[in-house]
Amino acid sequence: MKGVLLILVILTLAAVVIVVAQRSGQARKQTQLEDARAEAQRWYERLGGQVMNLVSEDPAARQALSDASERYNAAGGQLQQANSVRQYELARESALEGLTYVRAARTAMGIDPGPELPQLAGARGTGKITQEREVTVQGHAYRAGPQPGAATPYYYPGGHVQGRPVPAGWYSTPVWKTALGAGAGVLGGMLIFDALLSPGFGDMGFDGGDWGGGDVAGGDFGGGDQAAGGFDGGGGDWGGGDWGGGDFGGGDFGGDF
Repeated sequence: MKGVLLILVILTLAAVVIVVAQRSGQARKQTQLEDARAEAQRWYERLGGQVMNLVSEDPAARQALSDASERYNAAGGQLQQANSVRQYELARESALEGLTYVRAARTAMGIDPGPELPQLAGARGTGKITQEREVTVQGHAYRAGPQPGAATPYYYPGGHVQGRPVPAGWYSTPVWKTALGAGAGVLGGMLIFDALLSPGFGDMGFDGGDWGGGDVAGGDFGGGDQAAGGFDGGGGDWGGGDWGGGDFGGGDFGGDF
């Protein structure tokens, strides 16, 4: 009889431990979900404040603010539908991307862009443009540079297009949108990227990225080592090159604009 009672006690204790563990796990998941939601909501609200209060007649600033507004709408839609940590993280990323456009707009307006933002997940390893570049592709001139201007009114925060990294900077046309399309548009967009970003067109003018496992200053690009005064393209090609390691942003967005 005592043996039966002992078994019952052990089984009861085991059941209690299982129930407590399950409730603890559920509480932890709920806390993570609430934290992710609050984090996404915080950046979304900050973006909304900027989008609603900034106005500019400058073409580059106006375009950047338009892109920021689009990301604000996207983040709002994602927040409404989110029911998992990952989905809230995606909403947060959209809001942060919108804020990078806000910083770009403020730069174009000649005012303080505000504190640095956390790094965009999609911009990791893409680096940023540090020098003006101009190329001609199929009879059309394309430009890219580190600063906004009449010839480069389109800002891109850095990211991957068709599997290729595109550095942050200002461009003469939003070729990343063309490259995300279909058919001939994709080919045209990628040709422009090849021309603007390929080492065959002289000094790369990038900062913060690793190319083929080495730094831009001393590494290789798809198998071609960098030679004095530029890149040696004889041993590598754009299609097989690997870019990685560059940062965009960095640090915590510590306060309001």
